[in-house]
Amino acid sequence: MEAVIMAAGFGTRLRPHTETTPKPLLKVQGRPILDWIIAALPSNVDRLVVVVNYLAEQVEDYLKQQTHIKHFTTVKQEVPRGTGDAFRSCFPVLTGDKYLVMNADDLFAAKDLATLCQHEAGLLVHPVNTPKQFGIAFRKPDGTLEKLVEKPDLEGTQLANVGIYLFPKEVKQLELQLSPRGEYEITDYVTQLAARGKVHVVPAHFWLPIGTIDAWQNAQQADLTPCSK
Repeated sequence: MEAVIMAAGFGTRLRPHTETTPKPLLKVQGRPILDWIIAALPSNVDRLVVVVNYLAEQVEDYLKQQTHIKHFTTVKQEVPRGTGDAFRSCFPVLTGDKYLVMNADDLFAAKDLATLCQHEAGLLVHPVNTPKQFGIAFRKPDGTLEKLVEKPDLEGTQLANVGIYLFPKEVKQLELQLSPRGEYEITDYVTQLAARGKVHVVPAHFWLPIGTIDAWQNAQQADLTPCSK
């Protein structure tokens, strides 16, 4: 199976630390974020496709040195036009039947990734108490995904989309439209698949976002045992 890791962002919220180092290579407890992510991938992932742009050479050098997955390739997202565009830029080099897709931003439990990959299509979710700050997953009566709603005006605990998806190869047949913010959103692929069939909603038991300097600093003392296989 192939894993697609989107590592093209500028990491603006982590400046000045990302002025000379791309965010995926910032270290957490002595290891690059990207190294934690790749090491946690299920054992049936045998090829990586990494989307690069900002300081791409550093990411490519890391991939050549890492020993977790032998086969990898990079795809250059020349113009940042959203996560959906980043993913579809990989379509010409994706050859398998399923694709595990994620950002190079957060840390997750290896077991949760393995559980997700047991399905044909799905996404990871985690309960949050501030749904107005997240994309929220709504489920059908059978527990599969009905729709994703970005930052709904809701109170109480809801299931946040944490940005890890399992797509079947049929996703390459779908078309994306520009979102209201002028980008192509990967969540539009998820919504279209949910309208056609079952997209499983899989709970993430461990989720460590690293989106700010404070979060990155806190990660240095976090228990990252779940990230290991």
